[in-house]
Amino acid sequence: MSNGVELVKNAAGRAVPTEVNGRKQVAFPGVGKHQVEGSKAAPPIRAARDYPANGDKRVADLETALRQCGLRDGMTISNHHHLRDGDAVALMALQTAARMGVRDLMWFPSASFPAQAAVIELMEAGVVHHIEGSMNGPLGDYCSQGKMRGLGVLRSHGGRWQAIQDGEVHIDIAVIAAPTADAFGNATGTQGKSACGSLGFALADSMYADHVIVVTDNLVPFPCVPWQIQGNNVDYVVQVPSIGDPAKIVSGTTQITRSPDRLKIAEYVARFIRDTGIMRDGFSFQAGAGGIALAFVDYLRRMMKDAEVKARFVRGGSTRYLVELLREGLTDYILDGQTFDLAGVESMARDPRHIATSPFTSYNYNGKGFFNQMVDAVVLGATEVDLNFNANVVTHSDGRLLHGIGGWQNCLFAGCTILAVPSFRDRIPVIVDAVTTLTGPGEMIDVVATERGIAINPRRQDLIDRVKGLPLPVRRIEEIQREVERICGGKPQRPRLRQNPVAVVKWVDGTVLDTVWQAVGGGI
Repeated sequence: MSNGVELVKNAAGRAVPTEVNGRKQVAFPGVGKHQVEGSKAAPPIRAARDYPANGDKRVADLETALRQCGLRDGMTISNHHHLRDGDAVALMALQTAARMGVRDLMWFPSASFPAQAAVIELMEAGVVHHIEGSMNGPLGDYCSQGKMRGLGVLRSHGGRWQAIQDGEVHIDIAVIAAPTADAFGNATGTQGKSACGSLGFALADSMYADHVIVVTDNLVPFPCVPWQIQGNNVDYVVQVPSIGDPAKIVSGTTQITRSPDRLKIAEYVARFIRDTGIMRDGFSFQAGAGGIALAFVDYLRRMMKDAEVKARFVRGGSTRYLVELLREGLTDYILDGQTFDLAGVESMARDPRHIATSPFTSYNYNGKGFFNQMVDAVVLGATEVDLNFNANVVTHSDGRLLHGIGGWQNCLFAGCTILAVPSFRDRIPVIVDAVTTLTGPGEMIDVVATERGIAINPRRQDLIDRVKGLPLPVRRIEEIQREVERICGGKPQRPRLRQNPVAVVKWVDGTVLDTVWQAVGGGI
């Protein structure tokens, strides 16, 4: 027991709660060992006679739409995050609920950003009870301090789809920000002054929620095409002056690093993929939007041109660097879950080879396959990696929860998973004896690349054999750790944490992988 919460040890040796926010939980039994059963969840049946025969589902404002959806205390409201830090709709929905006098809502975003920091005030006022979704920045810090009344639940993008699909989370009202929509509710993210590319993260919400509201600042005549959200799933359409700030839709991380050490990491990763034979005609890869990942794409692009190699597809989050691959004929397709810059948005709108995808097709573990298993290599980041190749992406070295999982866990199923990380940040080693929070089991991590060398997981003897005799700086992870600790003055101190759970990390199958504990220094 910890603060009244019953805990059990899971297969990863982590203490996890047996119950979270009133729901019984299954402790992580190991990768691939959870047996799913039952049928998918389903929304209520609706009758077409209850909707306007002319297809016009517009109502005057968001409050009217929420009232007609039957908003009441204790419900779950969901939003998507394709508008990123430019989003205004999530806060608009929750603040409207506050004005209506509603309390104890569960907010279920696909991710949150500093733009939603005012949700803290709504939690303090009792409007929002707790958040189940990625919590970045201020909201994550608030959760870390143990101030949220319920436990936070951190899921990957695919894990969020799984939770909705399997009935683990029941969405009462989905409020979907749409850069363009028609009065029937068809919506797309590729057009309009607030264009953001894909709306794939809102697709599950539109399909499974009891009620669905589309909020748009660009209403077009029927039909809105290509529709990414189908109007047949939508109850009401609300037109507003603005759904957000287009200048902030673009991620702030879409610049190639200028750090010599980080550029070295990016080059090592590209050389590793080339020299081990992963880079070949018809291969595929995915990289994130951080500075190292972008530099890696640029290095690999040059190597592909030199070798006259073409990829069959590349996975996004897209950036202009992936778009350049497409335009230069170095890949047949971009299969894109979200767009990180305006070049990606424009490309998706204009080029039929740039395809919007959803977590169902890309990441959903409890389904009939998902195509991230078909990706040959993926390059990711991490806040910590340990000697068993376990990785952490949600908490910092002080134990504070400041990041979400995103698609990170789902990408671990690629043919070769590479973590490209600096060996230390702010003189704190990244390679540690044991990660503070387990986000990805070590058996799923194949390679850790730092500026001081490349470590290959001993489980991947095939990769170890392939690099023999190659001019790559391959070293044991323990050697890299010892060297970095000498530079940084010893082992990093373990974070001091209270034995009070504030959140849990779910694995892709819905089981509980780890617990996030209250940070010392914060308090109730």
